[in-house]
Amino acid sequence: MILKNHLIPFFIAAGISISLAQDLSQKANAFLTTLSPELKTQAMFPLNDPERFNFNFVPLARKGPTFNDFNEQQKTSALSLLRASLSEQGYKKSIDIMELEKVLIIIERQTSESRYRDPLNYHFSIFGTPTPDKPWGWRFEGHHITINFASTEGQMVSSTPSFFGSNPGIVRIEEQKGKQVLKLESELALALVNSFTAEQLKVAKFSPEAPKEIITGNNRKATNIEPRGISFKALSSDQKKDFLQLLEVFVNNYQLGFSKTLMAKIKKAGMENLSFAWAGGLTFEVPQYYRIQGPMLLIEYDNIQNNSNHVHTIVRDLTNDFAEDILREHYLKEH
Repeated sequence: MILKNHLIPFFIAAGISISLAQDLSQKANAFLTTLSPELKTQAMFPLNDPERFNFNFVPLARKGPTFNDFNEQQKTSALSLLRASLSEQGYKKSIDIMELEKVLIIIERQTSESRYRDPLNYHFSIFGTPTPDKPWGWRFEGHHITINFASTEGQMVSSTPSFFGSNPGIVRIEEQKGKQVLKLESELALALVNSFTAEQLKVAKFSPEAPKEIITGNNRKATNIEPRGISFKALSSDQKKDFLQLLEVFVNNYQLGFSKTLMAKIKKAGMENLSFAWAGGLTFEVPQYYRIQGPMLLIEYDNIQNNSNHVHTIVRDLTNDFAEDILREHYLKEH
């Protein structure tokens, strides 16, 4: 099936270089100036609006304009904001996940009139007024993508909760055949768990069956679910390297300056306090789940649906999702 609209030219047109500490307010305001008054009203919310905490990763009605509402200039400006908010790795994943909607249209035999699967149906929402010296945020969200950004004093201070999903996990049909958007998230974890000794696996694997879904779901507050699995300090030196490589795959999705800040925060909380827990089978073809967990971090992965070919991943900062901790401190100072 051929879609009437294609984003690829706009993805290319939005190519920019990314600095380590880019002030996103410039990109956000450049995007807002391209919008009509009607679209700007749809896109903007107060910083304390409850909508900021309403995040989902399944197909449903959402607020905020989409690529379907934008002309070419608006699409380019919107993608420029997205690209400036993510690393090259994170941006490419976002584009690839949107493109998978074309695969689902074929697999699910959607009609050309159906909008249930639509690579253009991804929403842009701005919370507060983008300025370099005051708190504000924005969200990019649609099927299998939800990323919540917050900035203050010209710096990104939060990019969680963030969700990346892939359906199919590996494309089996001719359209994009062989594509595996979240390949490293899957292969590195499988390599790590299969490197465990029998004794290590007994500790790491907490259930022979994978849970039905990511445990924290789309809850506003990610509770620090019961720690399970094997601790970082119980790994061999090679396993520690593999664990760190896997951890960096998740952390490095964000704007480079924020990725460095987040990794520093994880290390400050203590690498020895991190654990790796597994449930389910030990191959991609069998339902599996894992999580990386620590005092301030929770990363979850599952590959359960569609005969174990449908991947979900989520990253939560247990101390600062939606920048709540930093914004609380700001409001205390202001008032």
